[in-house]
Amino acid sequence: MSERIGIVGGTFDPPHIAHLMLAEEALHSLNLDEVWFIPVYTPPHKNMKSDSTPEQRLELIKAAVNDHPDFHVSTIEYERRGPSYSIDTIRALKEEYTNASFYFIIGGDMKAQLHTWKDIELLKKLVTFAVADRPGYFAEKMDEDGIQYIEAPLLDISSTDIRERMRLGKSIRYYVTEEVRDFIEKQGLYE
Repeated sequence: MSERIGIVGGTFDPPHIAHLMLAEEALHSLNLDEVWFIPVYTPPHKNMKSDSTPEQRLELIKAAVNDHPDFHVSTIEYERRGPSYSIDTIRALKEEYTNASFYFIIGGDMKAQLHTWKDIELLKKLVTFAVADRPGYFAEKMDEDGIQYIEAPLLDISSTDIRERMRLGKSIRYYVTEEVRDFIEKQGLYE
């Protein structure tokens, strides 16, 4: 029987509760066996301006998911170093996990950018995209091959906002897990 695996990729700078709630909703609504969080080492689409290192971002996502039995961290892109493209990651995962079906979990903001992704038409054949609306980004729900829509709470939280709150000395309690908040404070990140 094929294992159903959800994938959440990103910089996770830092990971927050909206990431976790989206993954939880996908886990149950798509009947997934587990969800893998894949932190990118160097994002190909973003100009990273952060004081966190790839090592710290890896530790942050591990701290965020460590108490969930069905959430795991994959270091495939971290180990690759440099920029990573989703098509390369999915090809490698499908080669290693031949019996798995992969569901790439994204927000409506990312769906609007899918046409810019490397080899997107091939990627749509290799995975099913699970798309959820985000505040300000409501995906046009069309009948498209390789795309399913899921419902998730609309939480207006972003990593950018959390970094800004830290710079301003504001609390990030309840924006991130306690383990993530503890790591950020101990490392002096985003101040």
